[in-house]
Amino acid sequence: MWGVAGRGGRNGVEALWGYGHMYYNGAGTERRGLHEAWSVLTALAVATEKVELGQLVMCTSFRPPAVLAKMAVTTDQISGGRLTLGLGAGWHDQEYRAFGFPLDHRVSRFEEALQIIVPLLRGETVTFEGRFYTANEAVLLPQADRRIPILIAGNRPRMLRLTARWADAWNTAWFWEPNQKLHDRLAAFDTALAEEGREVTSVRRTIGIEVPEADQASATQRLKDLFATYAAIPVEDLPPVLLTRTVAPPDRRGVPTPRYAATTS
Repeated sequence: MWGVAGRGGRNGVEALWGYGHMYYNGAGTERRGLHEAWSVLTALAVATEKVELGQLVMCTSFRPPAVLAKMAVTTDQISGGRLTLGLGAGWHDQEYRAFGFPLDHRVSRFEEALQIIVPLLRGETVTFEGRFYTANEAVLLPQADRRIPILIAGNRPRMLRLTARWADAWNTAWFWEPNQKLHDRLAAFDTALAEEGREVTSVRRTIGIEVPEADQASATQRLKDLFATYAAIPVEDLPPVLLTRTVAPPDRRGVPTPRYAATTS
């Protein structure tokens, strides 16, 4: 982990992203262990000096909204103002059940969480009485030193509308080369922005890509060729998740590439 972070910063990587799962396992696979996301991100804030830092993404179900906002301000100040707060509604039912998080009304809970998190980050005192969350004259002290960018990940219509209403950046994933599914998602997001009265260029677009066999010698050229296929796509960042074919120590995984983000966990 530290090898990737340090080597990436020296080689021109502009951002390091993690993700906020407690663990992950797909269909028919064993559980994959992950370190707790905020702890890792705070450590990376100390271990690096220039790279941007963020999460793809932090599930708002896992922490009270006001506490999550407080953690974001603290980590941003530790990093010297390099955090993007990535947020999502959550989807991985197995970890919800394992850790005792509520499965119901996840998008509704997410919508309420945003109504607490965003005003707090913008320096407001928040009183909110919702179905799932409350706040009573909550305020962040010390306040944020700057406007912390908020990224939201989502693809369905309601999540796209919430992204268009609240976010500074949007993430959709996971892809390799651009395809019709991606073009359809980009068009749907344009529609959501128009419905919220925002310009298409007002929200930063990020597209998560999966890089197979990222530990092989061919990975660097494959990435360069892939990035070229996105030249005509209206996207600012292509954060990759690096999928290895062989098992290697964490500090030997990945191919840091300038101008794009490396995913770490």
